[in-house]
Amino acid sequence: MSTPLAVLDLTPVPSGGSAAQALANSADLAESAERFGYARYWVAEHHLNPGVVGVSPAVVLALVAGRTSTIRLGSAALQTGHRTVLSAVEDFALLDAVHPGRVDLGLGRPGGPPRGPDGSLPAPPPPPTPEQAAGTVVDGVRIPGPFPLAPILTSARFAAVPELVPPPASGGPSFGEQVDTVLDLLAGTFTSSSGVPLQAHPGTGADLQVWLFGSTGGTTAAVAGERGLRFGANYHVAPQGVLDAARAYRAAFRPSEGAHGLARPHLAVSADVVVAETGAEAEHLAAGYGPWVRSIRTAAGAIPYPTPDEAAELTSPEHWSADDDALVRDRLATRFVGSARTVAEGLERLRDATGADELLITTTTHDHAARVRSYELLAAEWGRR
Repeated sequence: MSTPLAVLDLTPVPSGGSAAQALANSADLAESAERFGYARYWVAEHHLNPGVVGVSPAVVLALVAGRTSTIRLGSAALQTGHRTVLSAVEDFALLDAVHPGRVDLGLGRPGGPPRGPDGSLPAPPPPPTPEQAAGTVVDGVRIPGPFPLAPILTSARFAAVPELVPPPASGGPSFGEQVDTVLDLLAGTFTSSSGVPLQAHPGTGADLQVWLFGSTGGTTAAVAGERGLRFGANYHVAPQGVLDAARAYRAAFRPSEGAHGLARPHLAVSADVVVAETGAEAEHLAAGYGPWVRSIRTAAGAIPYPTPDEAAELTSPEHWSADDDALVRDRLATRFVGSARTVAEGLERLRDATGADELLITTTTHDHAARVRSYELLAAEWGRR
C-alpha cells in the first residue's frame, strides 16, 4: 500500500508580494494538491511574521476550501495557548458543517522554549560541540545535532512577544487536559467542574479527525499516545527530535475507542521538499531557504521569501557569518532538494527510518508556479512507486 502524501502550507508571502497574493496562492495550491492526488491539505499557525500570513488556520481553510471537494483539510497545528479550547472546536466544527467528513483538527502546544512562572526565559545552553553539531545518520536519514538557541533566547523581540501572544497561564489546564476537553466537547460528554453538562453548538458530533503535533519525545507525543490519537512529528521544524518523538508516541500508545479511536499508532512525519526537473534547478529554487530560516531563528520574524538573486546577496560574505551558517545548518542538511527521483528516494528513507504512515510535504519557493510544479513532480514520481 502506498504511503499517502499530504501538503503543509505555511502561507508564505513572496518577496515583493502581499498577504492577498499569499492567500490566492494557497487557494491555488489546495486545488492543485487535490488534482495531483495528495491526501490532505493542512495549514500552519504562526504569528508576528512579515513573511507568513497563516495566523488563523480556520480562517485560511475557510478561504481556500471552496476550491476543493475531496481532499481533507486541516491544521498542523492549531496552537492551544493562543485561543480557548471551545473556540477551536467551534471553528473547526463550522468547517465540518460545510465540508462534512473532510476536516482535521490538528493541535499543538505553543512553540518556543518553556518560560518560568514569571514569564522569564531560561538561560541559553552552551553551544553544541562540533561532534554534537555534526549529528548522525540513521538508516540513511540525517539526524542533526542541536542548533544554537542563544540568538532566540537573548532576543529582545522574542522576550516581548508574550505581550501579544501570551504563553499558557501558570496553573491553567495542562495540554493533556485541553485535549481531553476537545474530545469531550466533540463527544458531547463535557461536564464543568461544578457538574454542569455543557455542549458546543456546533461541535458535538462533528466529524473531525483529531491529531496532535510535536517536535520532541516529550509531552505532546505522550499525550497523543495515551489518548490513542494520531500524531505528527516535525522533521521539517526540529529534525533533531523526530526519532525520539516517534519512539515516545509509540511507547505511550494505548488503543482508543469512539469516533476518534485507533487500534494502532498512526504517525505522520513532515519534510521540507523542493523538486524540479533537474537537481541544479531545484537547488536554485531552494536558495532562499537559508536566509528565511535565519530570520526565524534569530527571532526577527520570517522575512518575505526571497528570490534566488536576493538570497545570493543575503548569503554573501558581507551579510552572512559563520554563526549564521551554524544557526541554519541542520535545516539545510535535512531538506530534500533535487529531481523527483532523488527526493522520492530520500522520502522513502525518512518513512522507513521513522515508520511513518503518512508524509507531510512542505515546499516554499519564491515563484508560486515552481512551488506547484514541485508538488506535481513529486506526486507523479511517488505514484509510480
